[in-house]
Amino acid sequence: MVNERDDAPKKVDYRLLRRLLAFLKPYRWHIFGTVALTLTSTALVPLRPYLTKVAIDDHIMTGDSQGLLWLIALMIGALALQWVSQVFLGIALTWIGQHVLLDIRNTLYSHVQTLALRYYDTTPIGRIVTRVTSDVEALNELFSQGLVSMIADIMTIVWILVFMLIVSPTLTGLTVIILPFLLIASFIFRAKVRRVYSLIRTQVAKMNAFMNEFITGIGVVQLFRQEPRMTREFGSLNRVHREMQDKQVFYYATFFPVVELLSAIAICTVLYYAAGHMGVGVGGIQIGVIIMFFQYTEQFFRPIRDLSERYNTLQSSVVASERIFQLLDTTHTVPDAPEARPFTGLHQGITFNDVHFSYDGTTPVLKGVSFEVKRGETLALVGATGAGKSSIINILTRFYEFQDGDIIIDGRSIRGWQQDSLREHIAVVLQDVFLFSRSVKENIRLGRTEITDEQVIEAARSLGALDFINRLPQGFETNVRERGAVLSTGQKQLISFCRALVSDPDILILDEATASIDTETERLIEQSISTLLSGRTSIVIAHRLSTIQRADRIVVLHHGEVAEHGTHSELLALGGIYAKLHRLQFKRDGGSALATTLTTP
Repeated sequence: MVNERDDAPKKVDYRLLRRLLAFLKPYRWHIFGTVALTLTSTALVPLRPYLTKVAIDDHIMTGDSQGLLWLIALMIGALALQWVSQVFLGIALTWIGQHVLLDIRNTLYSHVQTLALRYYDTTPIGRIVTRVTSDVEALNELFSQGLVSMIADIMTIVWILVFMLIVSPTLTGLTVIILPFLLIASFIFRAKVRRVYSLIRTQVAKMNAFMNEFITGIGVVQLFRQEPRMTREFGSLNRVHREMQDKQVFYYATFFPVVELLSAIAICTVLYYAAGHMGVGVGGIQIGVIIMFFQYTEQFFRPIRDLSERYNTLQSSVVASERIFQLLDTTHTVPDAPEARPFTGLHQGITFNDVHFSYDGTTPVLKGVSFEVKRGETLALVGATGAGKSSIINILTRFYEFQDGDIIIDGRSIRGWQQDSLREHIAVVLQDVFLFSRSVKENIRLGRTEITDEQVIEAARSLGALDFINRLPQGFETNVRERGAVLSTGQKQLISFCRALVSDPDILILDEATASIDTETERLIEQSISTLLSGRTSIVIAHRLSTIQRADRIVVLHHGEVAEHGTHSELLALGGIYAKLHRLQFKRDGGSALATTLTTP
């Protein structure tokens, strides 16, 4: 399991933030435009109270109705300009935010596809899904509103202070005298919310991981009547999540009234001072000034309150981005050699030379495995569960990296061949067939545009799958649903054979590909398998002796080592593990299938 300290609240890492803001570089001119709109919009905010003061003191109190009309027109124009700028600003910010999120998601998705299977063995799927969905969505407010809004709040405060100082430095000082108390409240609020938000994100990841595992294993849950227990476990996770959300709501519900209270205190202070200094002479305070400061005080504390909330947006975005970059920085890959070449096809053969392999780096799975399969030959791998058969396939397809020894393909180390081009020439048919929730044709073609519809139909006809496909409601266009839910196990296996055949691979791997097929289906595709194997370099892991007996060579694995190797007749004559396997199979099934687990003789 990958160790992540998800429960530890982090301070804002500005290096991480700079790395996150790198995604804004393609949109820098759009950012400049939004900043210009922001400066225009914020400059108009304190203009309205100032014009109100002028209207009262210079026009209403003096009876200048004509001047008042012009001032009202000016105020309407300023409001209209502010409205227009805010509309365009909102559109621009949303456009930038969504495009940045699109880029981040695409980057994450592309990176996830490059990770080796070892990473998926140790990382819950729910956590990965959370990174690509919820954590990316947590950045939405930062890119759509947060950064530019923080600039807007700061500029609004600056403009308000400028207008207030111009009119009355004394009243300005009385207004801002409570700022230290507001800063203390904001500091406490940020610290509390920072921690609870981190815990919420951790709990969401746990819930996603639980739901993924539960839905994947729903059949087992229902079969063993575990619904009540699973409901209790999910309820426990959900309850913790709700309690954390309650804490967050409590902190917000406490902080904002504190801000309003401090704002009211500032207004009362201004009113109390102004009451004793009313007048129109030197040092006197006019009624318009009092009304202006009343409006400015409300406007002044609103962006300060918003900045505290924006800081939490910034904090939550940093927490999410930390998780995102942790995934992007993951280097669980199987590397090619720097001089790796494109693989153009198998010409000589494959040689395992004293190969050692361990999944976790400590427990050996393969111990000095050596064998050879020449071009056009069929090699069968036989052994008990855990003997290392599938591990050989995993390292041959470059899903995992072996530790010692080497695999030689056409006289060159497998690390010297580029993985993508190597896999282009390998087709693997597994016992557990995975089908996507798409049509039958798309599951056979798998997005390979070079494969025509005629080739798909011909592959199905060659393997005896055409009849059952044509009986489906829409034939080849039938959606098989998630994991091929509308098909039987045998039908899914036939589609996987079609998928392999249509690729026309140089190297064919059958990993117990007929273990889940009934006897009737086996007879249906037995001749097709012979055709599929003919002339190809094949490695077969099978419990069906009909396939094993046709192999040019059989390798018997035992505890990660090659215990025996030879042809079917040679191994029977040897009287070892394979001979016992043969006796047990015929004794139980009369030659139709190998259902007995291979054990030590």
